[in-house]
This record gives sequence, structure tokens and C-alpha cells, in this order.
Amino acid sequence: MGMGKNVKKCAPVKNFILNPCLSLKYQNASSASSDDHRTFNRNGEAFDRGETFSGVDFKTGLKVTEELKTICPQSMSLTQFAFRWILMFDAVTCAIPGAKRPAQTEENAMAADLPLLSDDTMSKVRAIYDRSIRELVHQYW
Repeated sequence: MGMGKNVKKCAPVKNFILNPCLSLKYQNASSASSDDHRTFNRNGEAFDRGETFSGVDFKTGLKVTEELKTICPQSMSLTQFAFRWILMFDAVTCAIPGAKRPAQTEENAMAADLPLLSDDTMSKVRAIYDRSIRELVHQYW
């Protein structure tokens, strides 16, 4: 049976701004342990993408994170900003975050109740994507 136009589908969505760089723990001088995929999979040896922050290399991920910090509303963390952004799309019915601590889970969940992002902010995120990310991964999504 076919699905009607107005039925939302649940599907995995790659979120280029939901990546470990957003935790602000990673910097240019950061290095990962030898068993971390960002070390042993730098060029895609172990699975289909290298150094994968959603398929984006580490240095580009850091650069984009710095750009996103300049447009992130002061009322939310960068991680909440990323969740609020992905939830702005009608096709997205839910975002499934990862978290190591209960406090992260609570912070992530609060993003759903934050104010909608302005059209200007959404345009700025789109411009960052188009300038720095699109060419690297869009064909895979």
C-alpha cells in the first residue's frame, strides 16, 4: 500500500552539524586513541568514509564548528543548536542523539522545546553547508 503525500516517514538523517566537534572537546591539536575510528580509519580503510564526522574530515569539522559558534543563539548550547536545526525540517520526525552522561541526555531533549531558529539563521547554516560540506558528502545522502 502506498503512503500518502502527507505521511511523514521515519528515516535516518545525516546531520552535518551533529558531530563530536560540537562538544568543544576537539581542537586542531587533539588526537584520538589508537582504537578510535578517527585514528585507524583516517582514509576509509575500515569503513566507507575516512575520519568520519558524518563523512567530513576532522579539520573541516573543526572549521565548520567555529563558523557555527558565531551564529549559535546565546540561549542555547552548540549541541542544542544542532538539534534545533535538524528538527526545523518537516521531513524529520525525530532526532536520535547519543550521550555518555544523563546530563547530556537532558540537554539534548531540551532542544525540542527551544524557540524555532530564524530564517536568517537557517540561511546562514545553509550557506556554511553549501560552502564547506556539500561537495564532500551530499552525494551520499
